[in-house]
Amino acid sequence: MRAFSTMCLLLILSSLLACGGGGGGGAPSSSVVTVAPPTPVPPTASCDIDAQKQFVLDATQSWYLWYDEMADVSAADFETPDALLAALTAPLAADRRDPGFSYLTTVTADEANFTSGAYVGFGFRYSLTNDNRFILSDVFEGSPADLAGLLRGVEVFAVETANGFESIAELAARNASNQEIFGESVDGVARTFRVQIGEEVGDVTLTKTELSVPALARAPVLLERSGLSPVGYLHFRSFTTNATAPLDAIFTEFLSAGVTDYVIDLRYNGGGLLSVADQLLDLLGGDIASGQQSFLLSHNIQHSDEDFGELFSPLASSVRPLRIAFITTGATASASELTINSLAPHADVVLVGEDTLGKAVGQYAFDLTDCDTRLRLVAFEVLNGEGMGGHYTGLVDTGRFTLCPAADDVLRPFGDPQEQSLQTALAWLNGNSCTVTASTQSSLRSRSLAHDDWQLRNVIELPERHSNRVQ
Repeated sequence: MRAFSTMCLLLILSSLLACGGGGGGGAPSSSVVTVAPPTPVPPTASCDIDAQKQFVLDATQSWYLWYDEMADVSAADFETPDALLAALTAPLAADRRDPGFSYLTTVTADEANFTSGAYVGFGFRYSLTNDNRFILSDVFEGSPADLAGLLRGVEVFAVETANGFESIAELAARNASNQEIFGESVDGVARTFRVQIGEEVGDVTLTKTELSVPALARAPVLLERSGLSPVGYLHFRSFTTNATAPLDAIFTEFLSAGVTDYVIDLRYNGGGLLSVADQLLDLLGGDIASGQQSFLLSHNIQHSDEDFGELFSPLASSVRPLRIAFITTGATASASELTINSLAPHADVVLVGEDTLGKAVGQYAFDLTDCDTRLRLVAFEVLNGEGMGGHYTGLVDTGRFTLCPAADDVLRPFGDPQEQSLQTALAWLNGNSCTVTASTQSSLRSRSLAHDDWQLRNVIELPERHSNRVQ
């Protein structure tokens, strides 16, 4: 596998991981080592604003996937390199091919973002419902939130800010900023949350610390079925390097248990390292599609000599799936979409939940010599082994995938067979056709309360589709 660090394939997170989009602090989601493109951009002589703008021009005119569709603008008309980049890529943002996937950052921040998902925070992801209910949708194992006993499904009623306790409705009504609500992204910053756990309402004080987010959520991995082999369930948060060993261990267990039906839960997975996606593809498809094309990376005509792909290769713990249900939402992006798209020609695949984000491209990292400036630039399209890609508005929207609609039932834990997305997936695996799941949780069509500390760089902020945020 070629060690390119491509965002979300590396990416992401997107961010959560993103490919653009605002946010207050670091963005964890993928890659330990960021690798420059095969041919570097010529170095500039300084780090001043003019040099940075020239750096952006040089990189985009050579490597940008749609270099011949960029806006015709003058660098002198823009005060910052960020503004210049946004103007150049505006035509591609308009049709959602590049809605922020190309962006400027620092080398320091980028390399932190793409390792194990490290960030400074409390350790939870949340959803704000349409009726202003603040529900924890994920709690990271070993985090301050986890150690305080908080779980997925816990409701937060109020947060103690500089104004004392303010209800979630009050915070939303006054459009409180992320920093007002959660504090700065600094080790030691504390906030007290008024929460309900079970039947009890109480106050919990959490203190921010630097966290490495576990790539795999704590959840059952074998779901027993009467008269049938168990279903293998995997809740996968991000394609980061800390997923490598756990993936091998879990698939060894799946193999030993004779599992043929799988639920791969990617509902919040915005992407990560291409190498980790390749590992998951080989674990799921290495035996059934050995030697066949897994995926392809296609560059612009100026760099078509850099096009390359990978073949499915069996690993010691590779399985032979008959059916795979992928749980997805509008936060599922990039390496997650690559995995689904690449396996679809070789296994019976269905999506459960919502359509995916639509990130059919990857980025390279371009560094400004002797400056802490890094440009993450869309430089290639991601295709499956049959040359199919172009899922810029989601995989289902291509017409090539079946979707079983289901709610993200945040009031139930991951791996609970009664949780609506998993329940729908299990029904499909057991031979039932897709039906819309009626839900008392239909109001949990979440929207973001505010940008937060863990803005994964492989999921661009699309408020109408991206519901879960992280602290």
